[in-house]
Amino acid sequence: MHNIYLKLNKHIQTALDSAFPEEAAHAKKEGNLLNPQLAKATKPEFGDFQINGVFSLAKTLRKPPRQIAEIIVKQLVKSDDFNSFCLPPEIAGPGFINLTIQNNYLTKELISLLTDEHLGVPFATENSDDKSESVIVDFSSPNIAKEMHVGHLRSTIIGDSLARILSFRGHNVLRLNHVGDWGTQFGMLITHLKRVAPQALEKANVVDLGDLVEFYRQAKKKFDEDEYFQTCSREEVVKLQKGNNESLQAWKLLCAQSRKEFQNIYDRLDIDLCERGESFYNPFLSDVVEDLQKSGLLVQDAGAQCVFLDGFKGKDGNPLPIIVKKRDGGFNYATTDLAAIRYRLKSKPNGDGASRVIYVTDSGQASHFAGVFQIANLAKWVPQGCLLEHVPFGLVQGEDGKKLKTRSGKTIRLKDLLDEAIERAKADLERRLLEEGRVESQEFIAKVSTTIGIAAVKYADLSQNRITNYQFSFNKMLSLQGNTAPYLLYALVRIAGINRKGGNFDLKLTYPQFTEPQEWALVREILKFDDVILEVEKELLPNRLCTYLFELSQIFNRFYDQLPILKSNEPSLSCRLMLCRLTGDILRKGLHLLGISTLERM
Repeated sequence: MHNIYLKLNKHIQTALDSAFPEEAAHAKKEGNLLNPQLAKATKPEFGDFQINGVFSLAKTLRKPPRQIAEIIVKQLVKSDDFNSFCLPPEIAGPGFINLTIQNNYLTKELISLLTDEHLGVPFATENSDDKSESVIVDFSSPNIAKEMHVGHLRSTIIGDSLARILSFRGHNVLRLNHVGDWGTQFGMLITHLKRVAPQALEKANVVDLGDLVEFYRQAKKKFDEDEYFQTCSREEVVKLQKGNNESLQAWKLLCAQSRKEFQNIYDRLDIDLCERGESFYNPFLSDVVEDLQKSGLLVQDAGAQCVFLDGFKGKDGNPLPIIVKKRDGGFNYATTDLAAIRYRLKSKPNGDGASRVIYVTDSGQASHFAGVFQIANLAKWVPQGCLLEHVPFGLVQGEDGKKLKTRSGKTIRLKDLLDEAIERAKADLERRLLEEGRVESQEFIAKVSTTIGIAAVKYADLSQNRITNYQFSFNKMLSLQGNTAPYLLYALVRIAGINRKGGNFDLKLTYPQFTEPQEWALVREILKFDDVILEVEKELLPNRLCTYLFELSQIFNRFYDQLPILKSNEPSLSCRLMLCRLTGDILRKGLHLLGISTLERM
């Protein structure tokens, strides 16, 4: 309905300019417009759209709201173009204006979707008013020598979904995996690796990630207990930073082994990422310090180079420094993030030339990003019109409302979580096949259970408002009822079955003629897809797409249950097959944008 909204808004603005020329001219002089507050109708009985701004306009225009509404309606119906697509407006209550789009215009919009691979969603280009942008989405970001756990799940799938939606809109998206591949912990790991598995430095594939995770625990224990080991570890950090060949070889081995296991997870989740670890920004750290010194932002505090920002205070109420260069001359996490911002916003070829940078991390890092964003703006690294955005998310909790962990209290490995989801989906599928007396191949069972298991995990997360914590429940996410992935997948399977039995529809026989309220409800819901995608692009909330797909499925299922489709006669047969096809296209596209694979049978 986005094009209809724009068309309506233009007509309403023209009506306001004609009805109240002096006030409209004054508002334009101030850089504003008389705002009609056009919005989607809150209930079907109010039509398709509502003008809600009459009450605020009453203060500006010094007239009763009802009188203003009557004047606006009188101006609107003078336009033949307006009357060609909208029914006569209705004034409700003290001044709301309800607008209903004509059925023939909705039908025309619907038909246009049949040949539009974007299903009505506008595609941003460099040569249009709707400009395409260079966008960076920074997400996932595991640490080398550590396994991915359930805490990485939200960043990975939320970031992937946002990247898919932004790409679908036409933006040039760089998906960055800011891996923790540098820092003091590597001195500890390299020292331990040299002692326990020196052969790993000479022969590939001697150590796998499971070993490295155990190595990390052992190395940390040694570091905490052995003073000589601590000294060696600190020396290794210096060697690594200076480019010592043996230290670099050990570092590369650790990174390569970790990447291999990370990629296994990304392949299972169908995640595409470009790795650019913390080490990438090492050559630019000194430039960050130099820039901040020139801008007068750096302050020396207890031997460290710091930035003090308004609003950043400790529990004692004293100003809290953001350390850019430590007392010993080293750099820290904030310095690396500042270097990353500086590089990402710099024009090519010396940077990424991004105009929007999105960071998908847990809400616990909100203060950190607020600080580095503020520093970047004060240092004037952020060009006009560029956006730095933190996309925070809450915790994954167990059904008891506590942080999701194993029974022994350990953090759940992401690999184990996915395995269990697939096993549960397989058990449920096999039970249903047995009840229905169906016999399917092992290949079918494996494909369906894997698709449903992964889809259930992803959708359960994405369907929640990311800002809040959410409770992880296999039983709820694998249910065929409610707002779940299996429910949506089953709606698609139902449509695929109709398509197999019904064949092609032929709209050449007659112009589509929808006569039933269930048909029109589905038409209107289908046409909302573009608005939802534009909303998610702006607000970065994938749960809004999930809600839309669920509501579309519900409306389709009512349509399917209450009206004959394959047994109906022409022209109803072709009209209803057309609605099935478009519903299926949108469900399939919407699930793809969430990173969820679909099925033809289940």
